Amino acid sequence: MPKAKVTFEDISLTVSVPVGTRIIEVSEKIGSGIIYGCRECDCGTCLMKVLEGWNNLSEPSVLEDKVLRENLAGKHFRLACQAQILGDCAVRPA
Repeated sequence: MPKAKVTFEDISLTVSVPVGTRIIEVSEKIGSGIIYGCRECDCGTCLMKVLEGWNNLSEPSVLEDKVLRENLAGKHFRLACQAQILGDCAVRPA
């Protein structure tokens, strides 16, 4: 299974994970400061900034795009509960 490296800048940790894994799944296992509430793309609490590898995440769904707009999130922000890892990237809590 292909793997990718994800760096969590808030705790200075890089981990290798299977492609297709959601950021929130990794974040909660390693203790990153990315918090979450619903895990269903509804509350927006897991907002994160993508520092590197923006194109290495899955495309935002229509629902995620709506939540991002409602939270006035900028271009390089995503919801950790929705963003699937497709390649190397670096993130931090918003």
